[in-house]
Amino acid sequence: MTKQHANWSPYDNNGGSVVAIAGADYCVIAADTRMSTGYSILTRGYSKISKLADKAFMASSGFQADVKALQKHLTAKHLIYQHQHNKQMSCPAMAQLLSNTLYYKRFFPYYAFNVLGGLDNEGKGCVFTYDAVGSYERVGYSAQGSGSTLIMPFLDNQLKSPSPLLLPAVDAVTPLSEGEAIDLVKTVFASATERDIYTGDRLEIYVLNADGTHHEYMELRKD
Repeated sequence: MTKQHANWSPYDNNGGSVVAIAGADYCVIAADTRMSTGYSILTRGYSKISKLADKAFMASSGFQADVKALQKHLTAKHLIYQHQHNKQMSCPAMAQLLSNTLYYKRFFPYYAFNVLGGLDNEGKGCVFTYDAVGSYERVGYSAQGSGSTLIMPFLDNQLKSPSPLLLPAVDAVTPLSEGEAIDLVKTVFASATERDIYTGDRLEIYVLNADGTHHEYMELRKD
């Protein structure tokens, strides 16, 4: 009799898509609220966006149990930072902390694909995009998750990010106004929802600017 090998995996992919766009004085972070496993929808109202600091928000796709563990770890580290430095962590500092945290777990990684968005020390929008083991880059816009292969070509076509190889370095922020960026995010999610079964139900949008944080929702198709 042939021996049956167990095919159990510690990971699952709960699907969903996340997007962030950085502007001259704002940052838009958005994600859908559908959480799935296989062909089953577990919930239609799960937020994939986490506030790590006043000027740093993280949107995460992948295995949501690992995402929750990652969020708890970063929240604890940020609390220690605030006690030691008597101030909140900046978005670029949080980006480095997230990279270090993911890289530390590289041999049994958090199965989480993250986009970190916020404002830097000069008040400019910043977006950092990650792989599962901590490699990251500051960009003008990014998408992660099950619909990212549909969303990124659309954003590339509309925003035409300058090459990171250009010298002198060109600023990565997008030329759009805040309203135009929000409309673009709504358009890409409406489009991705048509073709990706793991993206849908509702779109959650956070907008960070000098006045603070603005939060809104848009309904997506439910099938």
